[in-house]
Amino acid sequence: MEYKKIEVLLTEKGVTAYRMCKDLGLHTSSVTAWRKGDYKPSITTLKKIADYFGVTVDYFL
Repeated sequence: MEYKKIEVLLTEKGVTAYRMCKDLGLHTSSVTAWRKGDYKPSITTLKKIADYFGVTVDYFL
């Protein structure tokens, strides 16, 4: 999973990464780590993000 796919969704929906984190109860430091490629979100987190943006988890895989 590349963070770029999340960035595309953020841009398309006009949502900031900060707003997404606050809405989903995620740490903003997690998004920074995903962006840097330090680690990837868990399947549970991917499900939350997918539901938030109205896409399937497969979109990220």
